[in-house]
Amino acid sequence: MSLLALTFPTIDPVLIEIGPFAIRWYALAYIAGLFGGTWYMRKLVAKPPALITPERADDFLIWALIGVILGGRLGYVLFYKPAYYLSNPGEILMTWEGGMSFHGGLIGVALAIILFARRLNVDKWYVADNVSCAVPIGLLLGRIANFINGELYGRAAPDVSWAMAFPGGGPMPRHPSQLYEAILEGLVLFVILNLLWRNDAVRHRPGIITGCFCAGYAIARIIVEFFREPDRHLGFLAFGLTMGQILSGALLLFGAWVIRRSLRRSPLSK
Repeated sequence: MSLLALTFPTIDPVLIEIGPFAIRWYALAYIAGLFGGTWYMRKLVAKPPALITPERADDFLIWALIGVILGGRLGYVLFYKPAYYLSNPGEILMTWEGGMSFHGGLIGVALAIILFARRLNVDKWYVADNVSCAVPIGLLLGRIANFINGELYGRAAPDVSWAMAFPGGGPMPRHPSQLYEAILEGLVLFVILNLLWRNDAVRHRPGIITGCFCAGYAIARIIVEFFREPDRHLGFLAFGLTMGQILSGALLLFGAWVIRRSLRRSPLSK
């Protein structure tokens, strides 16, 4: 057994600090993901069936921002530390202390999409498809920010040549699971969804891409969770699964249902 490990590239989590004002890599990843995703969504909605304009895609930015932040935080509170926050409700809004859930953020964005589509009187699945194509941009940047922060690191891997010792993970070399997630949830999922989007038959059946996003993310997350260190306060749950795997299993089933439902509906007129 080898305990040799790559050196963790120590990067200050704070990018810029001027007095009490600080810009952190994690916050920058959120901002870049939202604006980058909106820019990309503008390109997508300009193509047929073009049910909304690029300007409307810009309008969705604030809806997405609210959905991500509120959903992500409330999801973390409810899924990961309900007892703690029930005893300390004043800390629920202390997002700067960390604690966001992807699955909660997804629910928040889904609600934002429903309300946004209803306001414009447009098919919600069409909006969701275009949002889904753009989301991996934020996932890629967010996971890289997790790596820079040295958080959400992987399980001990003394025999893996690319393992590294993280500042908060003790001397044992660990999987850089944040980078695994960046590749699978970010890069690979982005390529798959956007190849699907290029297919006219798929693009004109709203919901297929959304279902593929949900299923694709769920599969990627379930796989990476086998390499990622479970949350300390939760550990392993039923059948040795992690909370991330349980939530992703439900998301996988939902994605399959959405795909099946969308294949049965009539395509939009071209």
